[in-house]
Amino acid sequence: MASNSDGEERRIDPRVPIELKVEYKKLNTFFADYTKNICKGGTFIRTRKPLDVGTEFLFRLSVPKLPNPLSLRGLVRWVKRDGDPSPEGVPPDHEPGMGIRFLYSSDAERVEIENTVEKLMIDSLGPLLYSKLMGRLTP
Repeated sequence: MASNSDGEERRIDPRVPIELKVEYKKLNTFFADYTKNICKGGTFIRTRKPLDVGTEFLFRLSVPKLPNPLSLRGLVRWVKRDGDPSPEGVPPDHEPGMGIRFLYSSDAERVEIENTVEKLMIDSLGPLLYSKLMGRLTP
């Protein structure tokens, strides 16, 4: 797990590589970017124009097999801009974008989003690999 400069853990759950379309608004301009990976607690959005660290924003995540995009609230935890060094705990060759932590308005919303993300991860990896990644099976 990576830590940020104040010692707080940045990531709790393992991430799974997945590309999903993300739509959000910045200064009255709509953006459509893509995720690179996802976990139950957040995602990484590839973009050359990241929002500032600490920004809370609403975004829509297009998920295969769902009739409508998921509407989520997120917090920008870290950014990697083109040409800038990577933040602490992020590989030096990391592509530009922003690390997002999901924010929830209730425990029920958290459980619903976590269940949806878990299903995405299982669909992406397959049940056996997902179970191994999550430590549910011993090798």
